[in-house]
Amino acid sequence: MNIFKRARTRYILHRHAIGHDLWSATVEKLALLQGMTAVEKAHLRELSTLFLYEKKFFGAQAFVLTDAMCLTIAIQACLPILGLGLGCLSGWTEIIVYPGAFRISRDETDEAGVVHHQEQALVGESWSRGPLILSWDEVEWDRQEQQSGRNVIIHEIAHKLDTLNGSANGYPPLHYGMDVTQWTASMSTAYQSLVRRVEHHHRACINPYAATNPAEFFAVISEYFFCAPETLHTHFADVYQQLQLYYRQDSLRRVHDANN
Repeated sequence: MNIFKRARTRYILHRHAIGHDLWSATVEKLALLQGMTAVEKAHLRELSTLFLYEKKFFGAQAFVLTDAMCLTIAIQACLPILGLGLGCLSGWTEIIVYPGAFRISRDETDEAGVVHHQEQALVGESWSRGPLILSWDEVEWDRQEQQSGRNVIIHEIAHKLDTLNGSANGYPPLHYGMDVTQWTASMSTAYQSLVRRVEHHHRACINPYAATNPAEFFAVISEYFFCAPETLHTHFADVYQQLQLYYRQDSLRRVHDANN
C-alpha cells in the first residue's frame, strides 16, 4: 500500500468511523462473530467502515434501509475477506436490498440451441461486476438461525470471489503456496460424493443445493465454513482445511473459543 493510499484509508476510517453504540449493538446480534479475537474484530470494523464508504446501498420497492441494516450487511460481507483484503470486492459498487424474495426473468439456451424463458424467485444474486442483490427477510432469517449453515450474504460474496479469475466455477484464485492439485482433489471428491447422495435421494450432510454445480458448491461450503464449521469439518475435513487456507481464517477455532 503506497503512502497516498494509506493516507486515504486513515482519512476514511477517521472521518467516517462507525459509532461505538451502533457497532456494539450490531455485532452483539451476529452469532457467527462469536469467538473472534479483539484483533480480528478491530480489523473487521475497519473493513466494514471502508466497505460502507465505497459501496452504495439502495432499497428496492421503496424499502427503507437503516444504518443498522447497512452495517449488518457490511459486516457479513467483509467477514469472508478478513484475511484477503477489501480489494477482492472492488469493481462493483451497488447493493440492492429487497424487503423479501424478488423475481428475476432470464433467457437460457439449452444444448439444442432452444431459448427458454424462465422466471425465478430468489433471495440473493450477484455477478462479477454487477450489483449484490439481497432479500432483507433472508438476511434476518440467517442472523437468527446461524447454526443452520446458511447465510445469503456470505454465499453471494463467495460467488464474487469465485469470479475473480474468470467465470464462476468453484475455483477462485488460490494464494501462493496453496497446492492446486490438493484443492482440486478435495473439492471434486466432496462434490461428487454429495451429488451421488442427492441423486440417490439419500440424506445430504449439507444443503443439497450445493450439488447444483461446482460454483454453488463453493458458495454453500463457504456458508458452512463461517456459520457451521463443525458440520463442514465433520463431513468434509479436507474441504474445511482447503477453505481454511484460502480464507486464511480458522472458524472452527472460534467456535471452540466461544464455547470455552
